Amino acid sequence: MQNHFELFQLPATFAVDQEKLDAAYRDVQGRVHPDRFVNATDAEKRVAMQWATRANEAYATLRNPQKRAQYLCEINGVDLQTESNTAMPAAFLMQQMEWREALEDARDTKDAAALDGIDAELRRERKGMLEKVGKQLDAADYHGAAQTVRAMMFLDKFGEEVQYAFEALDA
Repeated sequence: MQNHFELFQLPATFAVDQEKLDAAYRDVQGRVHPDRFVNATDAEKRVAMQWATRANEAYATLRNPQKRAQYLCEINGVDLQTESNTAMPAAFLMQQMEWREALEDARDTKDAAALDGIDAELRRERKGMLEKVGKQLDAADYHGAAQTVRAMMFLDKFGEEVQYAFEALDA
């Protein structure tokens, strides 16, 4: 079975030309869209629906840089072990603790400016990690990239907590 990159006839690299991805997705969807199979047999309709679903999943994966990085690790034989491998470098864990303390303080004092600062810092950190994972993947360092993707997942989870804190201020 072809991988997501092959489905859209794109090179299996972290950097993806979004316009080419969009065009390839539209092309695949145009060929397998269920509307084109209205008069087909039930089996043909099922196959078309399966291809349309697969195209949607592949497109969603390749459009999202973090999911794309994770996928590249997986197709190159590296399991991210997101459930079992939660080991992180000490400096990363210290940063997480500092952010959590800052978030708690901002929540307690209902300080929107402090939340904005935490959010901006998270965005900068995530941008840096995306650049780092791109370099790791380009260098075929899939184990290092897996570690970076796991760290990005931590950041995303913390980012959700920051958004909840913003919502609580607005309530």
